[in-house]
Amino acid sequence: MCLYFLIVAIAHLSVSGSSHSSSNSRSISSSSIMSEWKQRCAEEWGLQSASLPDSVDWKSVHEAQPFNRNLLKNPSPYGLTKDSPPPEPDLPEEPDHGPPRFIPEGDFSGWTTTSETLPYDTSGIPAGAVICQLPQASWFTMEQLVDLKAEGLWDQLLDDFQPEIRIQDWYEESQLHDYIYQLHVKLLGADKTTVIAEHTVTPTENREVYSHNWKEVSHVFTGYGPGVRYVHFQHRLKNQFLNGFWNTMFTGSSVTISPKK
Repeated sequence: MCLYFLIVAIAHLSVSGSSHSSSNSRSISSSSIMSEWKQRCAEEWGLQSASLPDSVDWKSVHEAQPFNRNLLKNPSPYGLTKDSPPPEPDLPEEPDHGPPRFIPEGDFSGWTTTSETLPYDTSGIPAGAVICQLPQASWFTMEQLVDLKAEGLWDQLLDDFQPEIRIQDWYEESQLHDYIYQLHVKLLGADKTTVIAEHTVTPTENREVYSHNWKEVSHVFTGYGPGVRYVHFQHRLKNQFLNGFWNTMFTGSSVTISPKK
């Protein structure tokens, strides 16, 4: 009987030891694989000087490819490219006497859009002049909120390394007004409210000489401080209605993260 219990005990210890060894083996194997993914990310993006904690899922980070790709959705709603001049506006055969339009046509999926109708501009009109019709201007606002962690970045990189955040946009010289474009980009904290850094552009157009091209707007955020988790991208373009709808188009909007600081 004693011999029987001894054999059973030895068998139990053998199975238990084998199971424990197998578990350790799987753990070591998983850790080794994750270490390989981390090494691949560090070498591919030159992040040797950045914090690369073991707690990050490096395989998912590599699959997300968060660097040097446009994080904005639908960056060219009009289907245009900066490599070709913007199309000349089509003159209607007959004036549009219907109600004014303030929303341009296009696929604006991925954007949150709003329209603001502006008061009639009567500056420069002599007192007592008879006015038959005035252009009705409006701002068309488009914005997106980019979740940097959802795109594959991690806390330590954003807080300590602080990679470059590059902004670029192209808008049309529509000749509608001296002010036809505005850009406002904010780097926000985890609460989506706290502004850690921001950049605003409100260019003045030179309409003395006719020009109808794409104009570039760009900015690079560096050394912005810890806590950034979101990028809020907003631009406004001026449209006008006078016997037809005339708008200011854009193309190639982008938010990209560069693996350098």
